[in-house]
Amino acid sequence: MGRAYEVRKASIQKTGAARGKIYSMYAKEIYLAAKNGGVEMESNPNLKRLVERAKKEQVPSDIIKRAIDKVNSGADETYQKTIYEMFGPAGSTVMVECLTDNVNRTVSDLRAVVNKTHIKMGAMGSVNYMYDNNCVISFKGLDEEQTYEALIEGDIDDVEVELQDDSVVIYGTPQDLFKIKDAITAVKSDVVFDVDEITFIPKETVKLTGEDLDTFNKMLDMFDDVEDVKHVYHNVEL
Repeated sequence: MGRAYEVRKASIQKTGAARGKIYSMYAKEIYLAAKNGGVEMESNPNLKRLVERAKKEQVPSDIIKRAIDKVNSGADETYQKTIYEMFGPAGSTVMVECLTDNVNRTVSDLRAVVNKTHIKMGAMGSVNYMYDNNCVISFKGLDEEQTYEALIEGDIDDVEVELQDDSVVIYGTPQDLFKIKDAITAVKSDVVFDVDEITFIPKETVKLTGEDLDTFNKMLDMFDDVEDVKHVYHNVEL
């Protein structure tokens, strides 16, 4: 495949304010997963996956517990997942994924970034066709042949596998995420998944320099400060 995996999304700096945003976003996601699929992790793989990822991100246990307990208490909060498509400088494209309880507030905050960085907000579908929506799983301990055998045994065929250093990286359809993980775990019970996510990967990338790169980085920093922004995917080589 030859598309060495890179999560092309803005990384949130580990400042106190940014950590607070990470905690808040995980609390919302965990609450939603528990609300939609039940509070028992063994019967709700999406909740289990989110809790595991939250722990890797060092989200405090009490935040995770409160999010799940909120469902048990009967609280009814509504969050909406939305993706906004944008055109940045010099052929760059951006997909901003948000989780919000107030779409009007989110759009207003995003438009403030758009206006200050002079990028353009596109219509729905104007950018996402330039990206592949994949689940990506990365781990160590198997070789390529063993991985394919495990996937065949798990009746999974719509995947691509590549080796990166001593890691195996699997690309599949988003709906096969848990099936792929189960297939690998079946042959390697102690496997640790270094990457386990559903993401957008650009089909082509661009390289920015000078003022264009400065503008792009300013835009990423500003999106980091928007409360409802969950991920920013883009096609820029950084």
